[in-house]
Order: sequence, then C-alpha cells, then structure tokens
Amino acid sequence: MVEYQKGAVVSRTIIDKPQGTVSLFAFAEGEGLSEHTTPYDALVQVLDGEVEITIGGKAFHLDEGETIIMPADVPHALRALGRFKMLLVMVKS
Repeated sequence: MVEYQKGAVVSRTIIDKPQGTVSLFAFAEGEGLSEHTTPYDALVQVLDGEVEITIGGKAFHLDEGETIIMPADVPHALRALGRFKMLLVMVKS
C-alpha cells in the first residue's frame, strides 16, 4: 500500500505493462491533479477518504468504495476533500 505524507501526493506503480498500468495513490488533504487528458480510459476506485473528480467539466463526489471511469481524451482533474487513497487502472489496449 502507499502511506500518506503531509502536503504531498504519493504513488506506487503495481503493474506496468504495454497493455496498461495499475497504480496506488495517497493524497494529502487539499492535494490533487490539475486538469489533463490521457489517450486511454482510466478507472478510479476510492480506497479511503473522499474526492471530487471533474470529468468534462462535470464534478463528481466519490467516497470510499466508489468507482468511476474517466474516458480517454476527456479533460479530468481531481481534488482530495480530506486524506484520500485511490487505485488507478489504465488500459492501453
């Protein structure tokens, strides 16, 4: 697993294959990722805490245990509403 660090985003890649990646992230409260796009669909599962994820300009509030898909080539961003951990799965093929 990944541990929280004050004022930081911590990540650990579990699988890194040509077909895709699986990574764990731990976000300190208030941390996030600015708006960006990826060429692949991405699945986010919230493991701990809560997060606001914006996809294509629409905000979604997710709590522990919830999952969302961020479609390829659609701008998205996220902001930890408290301490927050997620599993990120990106499928490339």
